[in-house]
Amino acid sequence: MSGVSGLIYDPGMTGAIAFDTHRFVKRLTESGFTVQQAETLAEEQVALLNTNLATKSDIARVEAGIETLRQETKSGIEALRQETKSGIEALRQETKSDIETLRQETKSDIETLRQETKSDIETLRQETKSDIARVEAGIETLRQETKSDIARVEAGIEVLRQETRADIARLEASTEKVKSDLLKWMLGAMIAQGGLIVALIKLL
Repeated sequence: MSGVSGLIYDPGMTGAIAFDTHRFVKRLTESGFTVQQAETLAEEQVALLNTNLATKSDIARVEAGIETLRQETKSGIEALRQETKSGIEALRQETKSDIETLRQETKSDIETLRQETKSDIETLRQETKSDIARVEAGIETLRQETKSDIARVEAGIEVLRQETRADIARLEASTEKVKSDLLKWMLGAMIAQGGLIVALIKLL
């Protein structure tokens, strides 16, 4: 058994880690290992530690790598933030441009619709005005025709009235003649009757 503390060294390291091989071997022998077995295990342990144990320089390199990675990550995040900001600004400008284009198109469509509606209203107004004029002309024609018909009816009534008056005059003249003839006949009859009576009286 060596009985001394072994030191574990790594090439290029600035410090050393102490490993008490004597204590390690003693504990193994107390646990039932032979001295040779314990010393062999101690040597293997020293070799294993020298191979795998991180030194200050290793830690420094790892920390430097971590710092580099942190800086790269920070730089990447900042670049991504700037790209995202730039993309958002570009999208905002594009959206603003699209909205303005849509506003102008909508304004143009509204103006076109307004002009078309105005034209349709004017066309309808002219057509309505023309229809009203035709209706008024028809009414005037009907009024003139009605007036003419009334005049013809009134003329017919006047003719009928004159004819009726002539017929009445003729009827009155005929009645007067009949009355005269009847009076004459009655007078003749009375004279004849009186003569007959006188003759009868003479006969008696």
